[in-house]
Amino acid sequence: MFGICNLSIIPCRKEASDRSEMVTQLLFGDHFEVLETLGSWCRIKISYDNYECWIDKKQFLPIAQPTFDIFNSTEIYSINELIGIITHNNTKQLFPVPIGSTLPNFDNGECAVENQSYLYEGAFINGRLPFTKAGIMETAMMYLNAPYLWGGKTPFGIDCSGFTQMVYKLNGIKLKRDAYQQAEQGETLSFVEEAEAGDLAFFDNDEGRIVHVGIVMDHNKIIHASGKVRIDGFDHQGIFNNEKKDYSHRLRLLKRIV
Repeated sequence: MFGICNLSIIPCRKEASDRSEMVTQLLFGDHFEVLETLGSWCRIKISYDNYECWIDKKQFLPIAQPTFDIFNSTEIYSINELIGIITHNNTKQLFPVPIGSTLPNFDNGECAVENQSYLYEGAFINGRLPFTKAGIMETAMMYLNAPYLWGGKTPFGIDCSGFTQMVYKLNGIKLKRDAYQQAEQGETLSFVEEAEAGDLAFFDNDEGRIVHVGIVMDHNKIIHASGKVRIDGFDHQGIFNNEKKDYSHRLRLLKRIV
């Protein structure tokens, strides 16, 4: 069984319960494989990053495997404005969708899903755009001051690895979902002095586990989600919180993804 998110945002849970913690989100157009069902819940594997989680089976549109395969093999088109408006072609119902939402099977302003079609006339990007460090920084600034939300992926609430994943997605590069998974990607840098704007910096806890990630900026700065998406000082020790006048995160690893 396969499905697609046909709502603005769907919460994805760690366990099959509304009381379970949200570990990520599906945005409009995200498609997935259903691995199992348990009562009113489905355990899914998200196609974009292979992340597994639970969603309410009332909150998605089932699709056939040929449709799923087409979505997997075609270019990803993503909304590139903070909030876009998608219109259901038949009912004329409006869907406000956040930046980074996917436009499946997108052609000439219309995206088609099985027997459903949706119209979108706003700004979008596709995976063919050339990757640039400037593009990464421009996208990152669009999320500035977004509140921190565990498992979040939108300007209305986002966590540290959701922030880096979405910023890179909007620049045509796939990152995995969690910080420790993202730390497995790319080329390791030996020194802070080697880092350039757009590189990723990872931070660990007292047990040595990677628990935080941010995007390096020029002039010894970093943009990251901690309380909100914010800009702080950054050096070989870690992140220096400008408000607390102290280090908030200890540097573990630097990575260049592209």
